Amino acid sequence: MNKRRVAFFLPNLAGGGAERVCVNLASGFLERGLDVDFVLVQANGPLMQAVPAGARTMDLAAGRMFLALWPLAGYLRQERPYALIAAPDHANLIAIWAKLLASVETRVVITNHVNTSLSIRNTLKLQEKLYPHLLRIFQRGADAIVAVSSGAADDLACLASIPRRRVTVIYNPVVTHEIDRLMAAPLDHPWFAAGHPPVVLAAGRLTAQKDYPTLLRAFAELRQQRPARLVILGEGEQRTELDSLVESLSLAADVDLHGFVDNPYAFMARCGVFVLSSAWEGFGNVLAEALACGAQVVSTDCHSGPAEILENGKYGRLVPVGDVPALTRALAVALDQPLLVASLLSRASVFSVEAATDSYLRVLGLA
Repeated sequence: MNKRRVAFFLPNLAGGGAERVCVNLASGFLERGLDVDFVLVQANGPLMQAVPAGARTMDLAAGRMFLALWPLAGYLRQERPYALIAAPDHANLIAIWAKLLASVETRVVITNHVNTSLSIRNTLKLQEKLYPHLLRIFQRGADAIVAVSSGAADDLACLASIPRRRVTVIYNPVVTHEIDRLMAAPLDHPWFAAGHPPVVLAAGRLTAQKDYPTLLRAFAELRQQRPARLVILGEGEQRTELDSLVESLSLAADVDLHGFVDNPYAFMARCGVFVLSSAWEGFGNVLAEALACGAQVVSTDCHSGPAEILENGKYGRLVPVGDVPALTRALAVALDQPLLVASLLSRASVFSVEAATDSYLRVLGLA
């Protein structure tokens, strides 16, 4: 077994929160002298170019997650890494099964990035609804279980009948050395130029989880009170629905569904307020990133993560999920009564790559 090699097992490197976390954590591991592999069901996605220099990328070329079981077991037998860190849910199960199939001593660390209860309540996919039941059966095959917030850990432990002491909370490593450089990069978007109305910014996939309809309706109310604009970074299956809602609310001149961007930090550093409107989260990476850029923050008080990140409202405004008037008021207050930027930056340091790397190394027994 190669005690210096740690592997990440993921479906791909799409632009989601879990994938970005693994890319950042890989940089932390490399800085500590470890070897790093990304073992991917399919080697694609916009974050492929963000894989840090020195990390290897292994393409299992499997059409579906379950079909990656045998090639992943083959990788474990051949490379014998010290640890395999898996995400998200179904990759966790495949990682456990692959270790059993390969009969190796590799330590498997499964990670939970969402509020599982709310996630399965809002899906029609049978495999997602079965996940906690399968995890209950096979969780002993994992050497460690990590959740990205205390709320997510409590929920997973209860739902899968896992002793809470078995789940370690490690906040996501979203604040990197690169953020200062990236936030200062030029931004070619006319709405962020000096002298224009303030921009309300959101970032995340265009899915039901992010509840962008509530944000659009709140922005429509805000727009009746004052000049403002809204930019949403991200792509997803709800784009057509959201385009239609923008038109029906007569917001086309002031809303930009901008799509996925490689550098959201340049937008965060220049926005009037950053908003997370989610119905549920596991952590809420973008909130920590926005704090690191010195942005004023408004978030729904959804399960799980935002209240922990913002310390119950100390570092940003919290509003109930789906409450359009409350979100409108919070956006106005954030624009008119900004919090001290120095305090926001101080809070963001809690979510650094260094802090998360230390925690993962302790979990792996490498500290």
